[in-house]
Amino acid sequence: MRSAPRATVLFDTPGPRARARYHAMSVATVLVAGLLGWVIYSRLSAKGQLTAEKWTPFLTADLWRTYVLPGVMGTLTAAVWSIGLALILGVSLGVGRLSQIKPVRWSCAVTVEFFRAIPVLIMMIFAYFIYGLLNVFPPQQIALAGVVTGLTLYNGAVIAEIVRAGVRALPGGQSEAAAALGLGWGSSMRLVLLPQAVTAMLPVLVSQLVVVLKDTAIGYQITFVEMVRQGTVVGSQYSNYLPALLVIAALMITGNLVLSAGAIRLERRLRRARHSPLGAATIEPEGTPGTRVV
Repeated sequence: MRSAPRATVLFDTPGPRARARYHAMSVATVLVAGLLGWVIYSRLSAKGQLTAEKWTPFLTADLWRTYVLPGVMGTLTAAVWSIGLALILGVSLGVGRLSQIKPVRWSCAVTVEFFRAIPVLIMMIFAYFIYGLLNVFPPQQIALAGVVTGLTLYNGAVIAEIVRAGVRALPGGQSEAAAALGLGWGSSMRLVLLPQAVTAMLPVLVSQLVVVLKDTAIGYQITFVEMVRQGTVVGSQYSNYLPALLVIAALMITGNLVLSAGAIRLERRLRRARHSPLGAATIEPEGTPGTRVV
């Protein structure tokens, strides 16, 4: 005789009273949420924030050309520079923390822990005033340089930890197999470990890059022209803070979604390349040129 199938739930099946109690709690939650939404709507309506006139300025090209588009360009410029430099710095520090040379490993560890411990805003302000005193950049670019410096140093340190954790999470047999093929530490890291770790850590890496995009708004404190700053300027100019901030939030969400979608496509391509026979890596063991191992 076949035994009865085992229950797949991780908790006891609720009885009639428990189900009734859950239904009552769900209904109460929906009612409270609806009441809260109605209160917010009524108060905003009483303040005149939901009228069509508050949205009319966004239908003019002058507002977008004067306020919104410069903010978008500032945010994207700072994000692109910060993401690129943070990736380079993070991978370098992460690999350095895995180095077999103790001075390199210790110096990278100290650098990572130092910049992870300092708030981003402090690094931005410090870089902004240092660049201003030393005249390193043109006056109109000092704020951008301060934002990029702060975001690069902090997020580079975080990415370094992501890289280190991703490589350490790989099975130990990968390093042993690379050594058996005659690869040194550098070639093993570049050809075997990092390519596999990148695919595994890509979701976490993308989350950190989204943080970079959002943290450009902190540059408001050093007069950097970005989306959030321009949104508050529009709200002050046209007395429509709610529509202005909603538009800026929609633009931010769109940018984050585009970044996430691009990362998902990249991850799928990397996974297909790893499982494709034509995409398999061709490795030449050190000291034996011409010998190919696929």
